[in-house]
Amino acid sequence: MPEPVVISARGLGKRYRIWTHSRPMSLSDRVEHLFLRNRRGDERPRREEIWALRDVTFDVGRGEVLGVVGPNGAGKSTLLSILARVTEPTIGQAEIHGRVSSLLEVGTGFHQELSGRDNIFLNGAILGMSRREVEEKYDQIVEFSGVEEFIDMPVKRYSSGMYVRLGFAIAAHLDPEVLLLDEVLAVGDTAFQRKCLRRIDELTHSGRTVLFVSHTPASVAQLCHRAIVINQGEIVFDGDVDEAIQAYLASPQIDGSASAFEQEVRVRDGSGEIRVAAVRIRGADGDPVVPYRPITFEVDLVADPAASAGNLALDLGIWSAASGQPVTLSTRYEQAHVLGDVAFDDLVTLVCEVDELPLRPSHYIVAVTLERDGCLLDACRHQAEFTIHPSDFTGAGVLQREAHPSAILVRQRWHVTEASQPRQAAAT
Repeated sequence: MPEPVVISARGLGKRYRIWTHSRPMSLSDRVEHLFLRNRRGDERPRREEIWALRDVTFDVGRGEVLGVVGPNGAGKSTLLSILARVTEPTIGQAEIHGRVSSLLEVGTGFHQELSGRDNIFLNGAILGMSRREVEEKYDQIVEFSGVEEFIDMPVKRYSSGMYVRLGFAIAAHLDPEVLLLDEVLAVGDTAFQRKCLRRIDELTHSGRTVLFVSHTPASVAQLCHRAIVINQGEIVFDGDVDEAIQAYLASPQIDGSASAFEQEVRVRDGSGEIRVAAVRIRGADGDPVVPYRPITFEVDLVADPAASAGNLALDLGIWSAASGQPVTLSTRYEQAHVLGDVAFDDLVTLVCEVDELPLRPSHYIVAVTLERDGCLLDACRHQAEFTIHPSDFTGAGVLQREAHPSAILVRQRWHVTEASQPRQAAAT
């Protein structure tokens, strides 16, 4: 039975009007503009309409963690502002059932002159909580935030990290039924981010609903099982998180350029003395790549004929195309004894044979790095791509698919053992 809908958006649209020319701000500006318009035939200052969101429709069930991804300027933060009732939609409507707590940006809802302690109680009052209810949560909030020593200091003196730690602690502990988060994991150290993820997991297991906005695929892949992709104010994908991230990475930016991740992975570095010309991936006997069969990586190298192959170190890494995170890296291996004194008169091909690659079915990117004696010769994170297809990896008669919760697959055997003694005898 599906969970009841907690967040419902229907045809949401948000329109802004901006001036195409400098807006007249005073009487003298208006007179000057009218004078120039009469002499030169200039038009009046016009305001151009820009739609930050257009026809956005989706539902979120109780206890669901929905990720929202998209490039900068896509409309993600505008969507959260509408859901948090910070701004009104131009068209459409949004309904949220339950107490809403939001962290739209660092320090949202904080009064600058008040202390951290006072802001905790202020935010509780805004959420409709009594002072006694806030007092019951106070110690948990302060401990989670890690700002005990500064809790009585005005928050205007807090660093951005202290701001976001206290802001998230308040938002996540004052009994929210719906939690709206905008890039909260983009600030703070790794330890704090892990605490946030654990707290969000606790909230969802207790029936809370979370809407998590980010342009970082790794955070969304770790936190969510479903995501929507917004581009140019419209939803272009709604579904499984891995497929959503792939759709996001494959979509162009608003200005038509490649996505930030694609730009990053295609950048090359190194001296260029020796370069990787191509990488080829082959399954066993030319079959599709599946986790339990051998896989071969062939790396073509090119270099100046005078280049030496001695002490050449090659790293071959595999990255998730969905999350943009590394999933495995070959053991660093000095290739001098493999190449020997080979001359780079033509292509030189290195072959890496892997008995099995137990990764869950998904799309992956191959990266190759070349070094010699600590000097980087070539590095490119997007040398080749391949897809691991669904398969019966465990031999249980069930296909392992992309929805598999683990990044890797582990061979396993299960059996039942009977008690060595009868139960009654063991009890006596």
